[in-house]
Amino acid sequence: MFLRLLKNWTLPIAMATGTLAYFTFAYVPFLAPIKPHVNTLVTYLAPTFIFTQLLLAFCKVGGWHELRPCGWHFWLLLFQGVMCAAMAALLITLPFTPHWREMMEGCMVCLICPTATAGAVITAKLGGSVSSLTTYTLLANLLAAILVPLLFPLVEPHEGLTFFAAFLKILSKVFPLLLCPFMTAWLLRTFLPRLHQRLVSIHELAFYIWAVALAIVSGQTVRSLVQSNAPSGVLFAIALVALVACVLQFYVGRRVGRHYGDRISSGQALGQKNTVLAIWMAYTYLQPLSAVAPGAYVLWQNLINSWQLWRQRKK
Repeated sequence: MFLRLLKNWTLPIAMATGTLAYFTFAYVPFLAPIKPHVNTLVTYLAPTFIFTQLLLAFCKVGGWHELRPCGWHFWLLLFQGVMCAAMAALLITLPFTPHWREMMEGCMVCLICPTATAGAVITAKLGGSVSSLTTYTLLANLLAAILVPLLFPLVEPHEGLTFFAAFLKILSKVFPLLLCPFMTAWLLRTFLPRLHQRLVSIHELAFYIWAVALAIVSGQTVRSLVQSNAPSGVLFAIALVALVACVLQFYVGRRVGRHYGDRISSGQALGQKNTVLAIWMAYTYLQPLSAVAPGAYVLWQNLINSWQLWRQRKK
């Protein structure tokens, strides 16, 4: 009973836990000496949990024969790439005010973020193709691993670092984080099949890792909000931008997928994002307040998924 309640309310519980943890370490005096160590630990834990979550997801892929690209994969990748590059070009060339930059950067990270590993679960419940969505998840991770190191240093130059140095710095963190899980899963399947099967058999592990990672990045987002001087109207505008990005991507995904007879998988592939990864990327490489956008995207995509599941049950 308790576990079922916990699972049904994981999203608000994880976000509330991260918020409470931030205020505890920020404002309880006797915890001040260990605060720097906690911050260092969180810096390493978030990408570690993201890596583990992706590894467990790719371990469930049956083999190379299941990873067959199809037509809608190309068009969605093109949409993500072009939209993200266009946003980056605007940010590089136009003199936006700080708050406008935060909104634009938040929108950009919502567009380039790859598909959520949990997308396969919703896709299966809606009657879509899990194998097609898994293939797109891998391709979207590859696209993000290429574009994020290329574009983010241009959008937010690092003081004292050349573009090439910043590119290599981000590449060294993002590329292994997004692609090494797939290679590790393949190596485990080939050379350590017992360990691979053991990981596949632990059905709830990825879910709980996702919950812990969500709590960590929620705490980082709250820290950005608290330390920012932005008025409430700006925060509302960033959340509204995330809503527009969310609705647009679900709509475009379903429209493209309809031409290939796979609108459910296509819609989920483009619309349902790995928001834990998006928050981490925004907080780490862009203006910290831009992390509010993927934080709000969590709410919007879950509302859309809930509505879709309700319609499916009604039918």
